[in-house]
Amino acid sequence: MSKSIPSYYLMIEEDDLDTLRENLLYEDTVPAKLRVGKTTHQIEIGYRGSYTRKFRKRSYTIHFDENDYLFGAHKIHLNAEYRDPSLIRNKLSLDFFQDLGVLSPNSQHINFYRNGVLKGVYLQLESVDEMFLKKRNLPTGPIYYAENNDANFSLTRDDKPKKSRLSGYYQACGTPDDDERLRELITIINKTPSSAFPQKIEKYIDIEKFFCWLVGAVCTMNNDGFTHNYSLYRNSETGLFEIMPWDYDATWGRKVSGGIMDHTYVPIGGKPDNKLCYLLLEVPEFRKMYREKLEETLETKFTIEYMKDKVLSLHELIRPHLILDPYKKNKIELFDQEPEIIFQFIKMRNHFLINQLKLLV
Repeated sequence: MSKSIPSYYLMIEEDDLDTLRENLLYEDTVPAKLRVGKTTHQIEIGYRGSYTRKFRKRSYTIHFDENDYLFGAHKIHLNAEYRDPSLIRNKLSLDFFQDLGVLSPNSQHINFYRNGVLKGVYLQLESVDEMFLKKRNLPTGPIYYAENNDANFSLTRDDKPKKSRLSGYYQACGTPDDDERLRELITIINKTPSSAFPQKIEKYIDIEKFFCWLVGAVCTMNNDGFTHNYSLYRNSETGLFEIMPWDYDATWGRKVSGGIMDHTYVPIGGKPDNKLCYLLLEVPEFRKMYREKLEETLETKFTIEYMKDKVLSLHELIRPHLILDPYKKNKIELFDQEPEIIFQFIKMRNHFLINQLKLLV
């Protein structure tokens, strides 16, 4: 793997930068220019994330003009990965999902400059939208982002009724008519008798692909990934919803805060707050399908042997650039310990899940 990563150069007026800072918690965007390679793009830029907006190193969303693209995208995200000492967990996770056959955003590390000043290593993330589908020759269909813990496939949260069946979801693309199909899905999950549930749910969810996603979420142990940090896409040809990962930096043994997370924290069936996971695993034939997919992954892909080169290649790729990152250069010793922490997590998590397979009989 090449030791270089691309450099992105943002040119923004100081008054516009002040506007973003003054409206830190809002979705405001301001005009700017972004040079990538030999091409300069006219863009709109704004901060992204929730609590991460208050960090010293902030993340961005970049919108291109209607007839302009970057790598076939009208919109990209630049993640600071500020709390992840390795800066690779998000990409490692999204690539892992792709290996499992799950639709997942492409990503790459870049050097980000603002008005000529290096702001450090960022992770560029592909936006999951119409262009995401078009690049993969997938049928059109609505896409929903699970924005918060209301997106738990239930009618309640913390035993309190939600405002609506669509609470927690943001439609990234689609029409108002598409919302009704998602409402139907939530209703089927919550109102269908257990005897009729297996037949009905198969008309709404691609069960096999859902379990591929669940395997990835359980192995990487994204504690937040079961009630948000995912997106839904309804394939217009099959009529079925598929689930995709999003924001997977707090994985591979690290919490959102950056601290160590115990390898047993997330159960083998995912977090019970996700009502769809719970109900699917109550069905014997579905539970068997999940067990077989998980067991195969534990033998083949979620192993140190399979992941070692991927981890070390990413670590080696960004290390020379991290030394220059103004927010990370003083933490290089911690960065250098991260591959071993990830390998230790894989070893212990793999062993834990193998021992827990008996719960899926």
